[in-house]
Amino acid sequence: MRGALVSLVLVLATAAMGQQSVSIIHDRIERAQPGDSLSIAAGVYQGNLEIRKPVSLEAQGLVVIDGMGKGTIIDVLAERVTVRGFRIRGSGDSVTGEDAGIRVLAGGAIIEGNTIEDVLFGIDLRESPGSVVRGNTVSGKDLEAGRRGDGIRLWWSHDTMVQGNVVRNSRDMVFWYSENLRIEQNRVTGSRYGLHFMYSHDTVLRENELEGNSVGIYLMYSNSIRLEGNRMRNNRGPSGYGIGLKDCDDIAIVGNALLANRVGVYIDNSPSAMDSTGLFEGNMIAFNEVGVLATPNTHDNVFTANAFVENEEPVATHGRGELHLNQWARDGVGNYWSQYAGFDLDGDGIGDVDYEPQSLFGQMLASEPNLRLFMHSPAQQAIEFTARALPELRPRPVLADPAPLARPPAIEVAMSGARGSGKWMALASLGLLVPSALIVALLGRDRAFAPASTGGGL
Repeated sequence: MRGALVSLVLVLATAAMGQQSVSIIHDRIERAQPGDSLSIAAGVYQGNLEIRKPVSLEAQGLVVIDGMGKGTIIDVLAERVTVRGFRIRGSGDSVTGEDAGIRVLAGGAIIEGNTIEDVLFGIDLRESPGSVVRGNTVSGKDLEAGRRGDGIRLWWSHDTMVQGNVVRNSRDMVFWYSENLRIEQNRVTGSRYGLHFMYSHDTVLRENELEGNSVGIYLMYSNSIRLEGNRMRNNRGPSGYGIGLKDCDDIAIVGNALLANRVGVYIDNSPSAMDSTGLFEGNMIAFNEVGVLATPNTHDNVFTANAFVENEEPVATHGRGELHLNQWARDGVGNYWSQYAGFDLDGDGIGDVDYEPQSLFGQMLASEPNLRLFMHSPAQQAIEFTARALPELRPRPVLADPAPLARPPAIEVAMSGARGSGKWMALASLGLLVPSALIVALLGRDRAFAPASTGGGL
């Protein structure tokens, strides 16, 4: 209701200001000297704008640039251009033309503090190294998921900062062939892939929030990437991965929260090189259908000090196999497993026996995922009882954690900046005692972690 009232006020305000041609801004740019800063007076400017000179455009008050549903609204064709504080709306919807709110075709751009709405693509950088995309809000057109464009896209744009943006109802925030990026404090909802990397290396992803998408973060053919302090919640599309890795080397996933996704982490042939490693340290992996799902050839990943809390399956293989080519402890520190039934009689914080999950039903799920329909049913209980009664039916464990933690670790980085973090840690410590359904019901009252509507992604 509040959002509708704000939109109505904006419509009335812009109507009262009257409408002008965007050529007024174009003429000012033509008269300006390179490096000039131009303040644009409040009003509605209609049409498409090309910026061919290194200038800064600063909106004074409510400045609307309306593309009237045709083409790309602003094309940046010169280096070191700044576009700050505008409301940009109404691009075309040509998929072949890839109509956008702002398209940048030169380096050193600053695109900051703009509201971009009713656009096919939001902000599109092509061969634009050394740019900054910060504090923008991007909302896509009201189209079915398969026809949407990307909210923010980088193509061959190295050394770029993408920080503090909000993207809603787009396809992806996607990064192609772009290296040495900093992707921080962005929020993506209702989209296909929240953050999608293709052949992009040497990058840091920090404190991003991906909620209600089909997939939170997907890394493909990208190396030397660090994910730290990100939150992936309720990503439950057909894939439904909080984080997905495909043929990636030297990935560090540290201090993240992966909560209530279909799959917390999906690993497909990562690392792909024999001399590279992957690190999973200090992550909260909780209330997912599957905590970690990996292909059986997955190797050389290290899991330490993670908290696996009330996942339906803590770890599973995508197909038959085991994950013993990975390390499930480092320097005597394993992981916390809410399903662990061992004891810590000497009080050193480490369980006295290895954690080796053996589930006949889980093994059957690997071959026939449709059996998930019977999860928590009497059929599952009967299968597991049979496996315990007849040891010859008991499967080999999918993993062995030689130093399971007796108590959940304090994972402060993943929860920093999120309200209700204390509640999450308290509930994690009760993981062995409280059924997951009850936990999710209780958390439904907490606005900070209430599930959002499932994104319409593919």
